[in-house]
Amino acid sequence: MDAWIETDTQGRKTVHAPCSEPCAIERGMRLIGGKWTGSILWHLRDGPMRFNDLARVLGGASKKVLSHRLAEMERAGLVNRHVLRPKPLAVSYAITPFGAGTLQTLDQLREWVEEAGL
Repeated sequence: MDAWIETDTQGRKTVHAPCSEPCAIERGMRLIGGKWTGSILWHLRDGPMRFNDLARVLGGASKKVLSHRLAEMERAGLVNRHVLRPKPLAVSYAITPFGAGTLQTLDQLREWVEEAGL
């Protein structure tokens, strides 16, 4: 059941049937709404990328932040981490089929922003 807001004659608002748990939008935003998450997924759409290459294309993300975000994304099932070489450590990341499910939404977001001139 959806929540709705009712306003009485004195202008007071009452929320009926509020969500007792996060709705689908909130759950989705928790997965892909983190800083750099959408950009990382977008850059992985054409295939796996090594960590340093991903850091270069993102530009403003520090390697520490990028490492943290990729670990979160791996735990969420959005990306896979592949060790290319243990010493010196070299890893690559690839988008999973679950992560690829976000690409249409990200493309629509890109189009919306470009059309708005933002």
